[in-house]
Amino acid sequence: MLALVHLAKHQDEGPILISRIADDERIPQKFLEAILLDLKKDGVLASKKGKGGGYYLIKAPGEVNMADVMRLFDGAIALLPCVTYKYYERCEECKDEETCGIRDTFLGVRNETVERLKSATLAHIIATEDSLSKKK
Repeated sequence: MLALVHLAKHQDEGPILISRIADDERIPQKFLEAILLDLKKDGVLASKKGKGGGYYLIKAPGEVNMADVMRLFDGAIALLPCVTYKYYERCEECKDEETCGIRDTFLGVRNETVERLKSATLAHIIATEDSLSKKK
């Protein structure tokens, strides 16, 4: 996520080299390469080879939200498989999902978490950082 925020903050500079992102954000370069490749495959980033090359956002910072990024790298956001959005599995011990209080509770947690992560776009994160740094 640090790499995405970095790219969003510097998007007006054009493509940015992996080595610069790795140095600026203190991310191991090999690890970062894999992350950026996954984001490219997912349609969030593109890359340019050669002089002036590097990675850049192909979506506006307001269109990239943390729910999608988390699902890409971590899979399900929900804490129980029976309340996941894309990775649903029925709980083996569940007698009736419609009347399960545990499921209902965790469904609420999942829904609130997803809404919070969806509203946390790169643009929102950058604005929050700016606001918090002004309070210092």
